[in-house]
Amino acid sequence: MAKFHLDIVTPVKRIDSGQVHMVVVPGTEGDFGVLAGHAPVLSTIRPGVIEVYREPGAEPQRIEVDGGLAEVNEAGLTILTGDLSLTD
Repeated sequence: MAKFHLDIVTPVKRIDSGQVHMVVVPGTEGDFGVLAGHAPVLSTIRPGVIEVYREPGAEPQRIEVDGGLAEVNEAGLTILTGDLSLTD
């Protein structure tokens, strides 16, 4: 399966960067999944958990966020957030 580039950044540092299979984002209008080739979108993020699937069928890495912004474009997915914690 195709992969895409993910960046998760805070005002202080880059938390995660690399190729992933899928990401589930807690958008303010509801959760949404991002796969390679996703249409461009800009969404605010509500406090919740981002699930990062590095490989198809793998257990997700869960990253708790306090809100933020997600942008999907031809370069991949960028998530801008404040405080966060790894839950797994």
